[in-house]
Amino acid sequence: MSIVIGGMIGLGKTSVADLLQAHFEQKGIESKVFYEAVDDNPILPLYYELSSEELKAKRIPFLLQLFFLNKRFKTVKDCMNWKNPVYTIQDRSIYEDWYFAYVNNNLGRISDLEFKIYEELADNMMEELNELPKKAPDLMVYLKGSFNTVLERIMARGRSFEINPELKEYYFEVWKGYDEWVMNRYHASEVLIIDMDQVDVVNSDHDAKMVCQKVEEKLNEILYISKAHIG
Repeated sequence: MSIVIGGMIGLGKTSVADLLQAHFEQKGIESKVFYEAVDDNPILPLYYELSSEELKAKRIPFLLQLFFLNKRFKTVKDCMNWKNPVYTIQDRSIYEDWYFAYVNNNLGRISDLEFKIYEELADNMMEELNELPKKAPDLMVYLKGSFNTVLERIMARGRSFEINPELKEYYFEVWKGYDEWVMNRYHASEVLIIDMDQVDVVNSDHDAKMVCQKVEEKLNEILYISKAHIG
């Protein structure tokens, strides 16, 4: 089974991914988390720290989208090639990558020509994946929350390059269309929504157990439907 954790910046994708892995391991189920490339990403700090003029001049947003697209393409292939775990867990998926490029294009950070090149490359990659077995995830665990919750969680985790007050507009532009994209444009898998306004998996054992239970129930439902369909 393949799980992806999706959602806004700062809402806790990595925490939920680690939580699920620990939950599965406790049950004797092998699993592996594939993390989003953040700490080893040489472009990401520049994206958050440079001024709008510097971003445009250096074409940093376009470079960042290509960096993430390449890393996520490799992650999908790694998930398919990983033989041991019963579950693979991806900290954000290749399917969401287009949405971030789309937002940056709307903001003028990525030009129309760059966005066209990005889309052609992404489409080419997806065609390659379509030739491989089981490239799509079984479930997206989508973390949603109010804009205030997003800002609070970003500030709480304290990554210096993410807390520049000038980034608030960017965060809002990403946030305001995320739910619509997941509900109406994401069709790769089933979706389980977790309301992060009401859930804190880091500081509440009750919430952590509840999220694991919901994910497990949804996966069992997917397995049941799949077996019934095959039968």
